[in-house]
Amino acid sequence: MSAGLFGLLDDVAAIARLAAASVDDVGAAAGRATAKAAGVVIDDTAVTPQYVHGLAADRELPIVKRIAIGSIRNKLFLILPVALLLNAVLPSLLPIILMLGGTFLAYEGAHKVWGLVAGHHDHDAPVAEVGPEAEKEMISGAVRTDLILSAEIMVIALNEVADESFWSQLAILLVVAVVITIAVYGVVALIVKMDDAGLLLTQRESGAAQRLGHGLVAAMPKLLTVISLVGTVAMLWVGGHILLVNIAEVGWWHAPYDWVHHLEEDVHHAVDVAVLGPTLAWSVNTFFSALVGLAVGAVVLAVVQVLPFGHGKGHAKEHGDERADGPAAPTTQDGP
Repeated sequence: MSAGLFGLLDDVAAIARLAAASVDDVGAAAGRATAKAAGVVIDDTAVTPQYVHGLAADRELPIVKRIAIGSIRNKLFLILPVALLLNAVLPSLLPIILMLGGTFLAYEGAHKVWGLVAGHHDHDAPVAEVGPEAEKEMISGAVRTDLILSAEIMVIALNEVADESFWSQLAILLVVAVVITIAVYGVVALIVKMDDAGLLLTQRESGAAQRLGHGLVAAMPKLLTVISLVGTVAMLWVGGHILLVNIAEVGWWHAPYDWVHHLEEDVHHAVDVAVLGPTLAWSVNTFFSALVGLAVGAVVLAVVQVLPFGHGKGHAKEHGDERADGPAAPTTQDGP
């Protein structure tokens, strides 16, 4: 009896050790997958705050929360099952899905560039005009954009763990989805409440706290401008890079990727310094990827403008999207 009991305990201990090792493996694989998708994560973090810029302070966090809920729904209930199914049945479609997403990001980036050049953005619109319908449009636009970004994140992460078993892939991608959503929208919440924290500090008796508060309030508009620029560049860079890599991967056209890749390696070898060399090489890749994204995005933007659904239908909803200063859906903004 005792021998049987000790044998059972040994078996339980062995199962526990195996489970612990599996959890460690899942965590490590999720970390690698998240790192591979870092560029799109940065893009997602940079884009989202623009949707709540200019809103009343008491509406910022509720809207961020609703966008975050939409994001986790995108990842868990739409992207994850579709990605796993395609990877099991038609893995050759994943690069094409990535290219479609990259094209959309390039289009959004070019749309933002055109808006900046043409001065279409109305940063100073009164907060009081942003009502429930405008908020709904902002959230819908943010969730639509997040759908593309989240799809890119999840497919890139899936590609990193494609050799794992189905259940390992599922566990890893669940971890990636939850961790990235919490990280992105946690940072977004901190960003959008920075000025409110500054205002509270200005009311403190401490002179140092007041100075810090005034600094935070003064820095907020500049930070949002930087975030807007980073978000736009990230859309072009990530979209262009996805297109370069996957067009070569499916065998359609190797020359652009090979040229950029060789140039990146040449710069890396020419600047034989521990940090500077890799940084400059990455910058070269990023620069040419962004150029590709801008070129592709500009072509798509021009095509959209001549299509019946792409021209002249943005007046009714333009106020809501423009006040949010975020990427609009293709049919909600006038073009060139």
